[in-house]
Amino acid sequence: MARRSPDFNDMRMCVDRVVQPHHAMDAAVLAMNENPANEPPPIVLRPGEVLHPFRMALVTQKKWSNGRKLKVKFLDGSVTQKKQVQRFANEWSQFANVTFDFNGGATAEIRISFRQSGSWSAVGVDCLQTGSFPKTQPTMNFGWLRDDTDDVEWRRVVVHEFGHALGAIHEHQNPKGGIKWNLPRVYAAFSGPPNNWDKQTIDFNIIQKYSINQLNATEFDAKSIMLYHFDASLIIGGKATPNNTDLSAGDKKFIAQMYPKAGAHAIAASSTPRLALSAPADAAGAWQAPNAAAAPAAEFSGQRFRDVVKQLQKLRAR
Repeated sequence: MARRSPDFNDMRMCVDRVVQPHHAMDAAVLAMNENPANEPPPIVLRPGEVLHPFRMALVTQKKWSNGRKLKVKFLDGSVTQKKQVQRFANEWSQFANVTFDFNGGATAEIRISFRQSGSWSAVGVDCLQTGSFPKTQPTMNFGWLRDDTDDVEWRRVVVHEFGHALGAIHEHQNPKGGIKWNLPRVYAAFSGPPNNWDKQTIDFNIIQKYSINQLNATEFDAKSIMLYHFDASLIIGGKATPNNTDLSAGDKKFIAQMYPKAGAHAIAASSTPRLALSAPADAAGAWQAPNAAAAPAAEFSGQRFRDVVKQLQKLRAR
């Protein structure tokens, strides 16, 4: 019997779980310590300009160190649920120089539950920030996967969430995507079951796009496991996105570039580009390079950011 086309009302989507704003600077320092490549280029300050360190935190990447063995701990779940997660999560390791130890114990970076609402995951190294993700709480949750859930759904959800855990974003929020939403239909659809989201949650998880400053955005991949199915009625032009249930060729290429099996390739500090705080943004929101003729008075570097955060932590500890 042919499998029916997916009904939008049957689709369940994960919710972005991000570090709380007041923990963002601490999370950025943890990210830089985990992988120096996460440190953003120095931001050029023109004479008289002031940069709040929160801006630096927003452009810090979330990648793990290349070759990392990530420890995983199940906080609950049946034998079948645990086996299914292991089975499908390891698909990423076929293409990325990252492996998973599912006997992670108390020091596990990734902690999994099946008991909370929805399916979601911390993005990349965000899970190290214990203010937003306490060590006794999950960093990943599978709210609707049960022992009798079919393998297609298990693969779709587990591979998707572990993509987040490795630092991948939702493809429909890729700034290079160009999806034009039918906003009244989007709000009506996602405010009802099975998601029951308020407007703020819909904006954050569906409508808003990431800044190119925040990620290594590839070209939009309509076949990506990180792209959910969206009904044609939700998109201006009436063309639905596909129901992706497996890694695409683009996913495999992207994760292999993020975590190359041949080993990480260091970039000389002298070749690191600078970001001009006062430079105009392009159409996608990326900072443009400063004019070489206009010499900067100062720059806000990753080390300076670390020093500022360290001082703030001391003040908070008083």
